[in-house]
Amino acid sequence: MNILAIDTSNQVLGIAIVKDNKPIGEMKTNLAKNHSVRLMPAIDQLMRDVSITPDELDQIVVAKGPGSYTGVRIGLATAKSMAWALEIPVIGVSSLEVLAYQGRFFNGYICPFFDARRGLVYSAVYEWKNGQPEVVYKEENLLMADLLESLAKEDKPVLFLSPDIDIYMEAINTQLGKQAVIPELAYQVADASHLVLAGTRKQAEPTHALTPNYLRLAEAEAKWLKQQKEQQNNE
Repeated sequence: MNILAIDTSNQVLGIAIVKDNKPIGEMKTNLAKNHSVRLMPAIDQLMRDVSITPDELDQIVVAKGPGSYTGVRIGLATAKSMAWALEIPVIGVSSLEVLAYQGRFFNGYICPFFDARRGLVYSAVYEWKNGQPEVVYKEENLLMADLLESLAKEDKPVLFLSPDIDIYMEAINTQLGKQAVIPELAYQVADASHLVLAGTRKQAEPTHALTPNYLRLAEAEAKWLKQQKEQQNNE
């Protein structure tokens, strides 16, 4: 079984091809470049490198957010278009859950997060049990200060994973001290091959039913809804 994994939900662009549970090719870049320009050429090159053609793919797994609104849309649009054209299933996986796989052998809480600006983060907390991540705190868009306050009350070490770790390093260490575990930067970005592992525990959805997991509305959409509500109240 040949599976293509795609993650453009944040600045990192990651793709992987897994054949019969064995990763045979993977590419990851962490650059501030346009995913819409680079994604399809990267997929094409990786498939050439591992000698697999599109018609040999059996499934696609894609990171569906949260993260960058534009990045999430690019990844989902590409995955859904390919799945529809090839008539193969597509599975969407939380970008936070995929990142949590970096800490699958950690004995404690695993806290992946992405910066959402203005002191806010997209985050969840997991604990590895029976070979899979169990949700301790559900996915939320919340203040990092509130998240750290809650975790400080827990009697467990917490592994923090994020490509934005530098932004909150000082706050984490100040609030949690030795309770916080922050690994090297290589562990702070997700591997696309972990998408496939996470996807094995999920069911494929109808291609057109797969939607982004934004956790909050885009600012423009939120303003538009607010304006519509104000207009209705004034009528």
